[in-house]
Amino acid sequence: MVKIRLARRGNKKRPYYHVVAADARAPRDGKFIEKLGFYNPMDKNNYVGMELERIDYWLSVGAQPTERVGKLIEIVKKNSTEEVATS
Repeated sequence: MVKIRLARRGNKKRPYYHVVAADARAPRDGKFIEKLGFYNPMDKNNYVGMELERIDYWLSVGAQPTERVGKLIEIVKKNSTEEVATS
């Protein structure tokens, strides 16, 4: 089974995450199939960036997002629809 989850990067006490599609059996920071975005919780705005087209593809073929990634996807989709409405 493929999961869409966070892979931790960064220094001690300064985490930075990549949103990745990975086999559920792979370790958290181990081998992954594709990098789909990033998340920086240390930024005061909790900076998030994702490739929504690729995430939609992985969800359509049965990948399961983790709870945190699911919330981040909702935030990014909400922000992208607001940007389209204001443009």
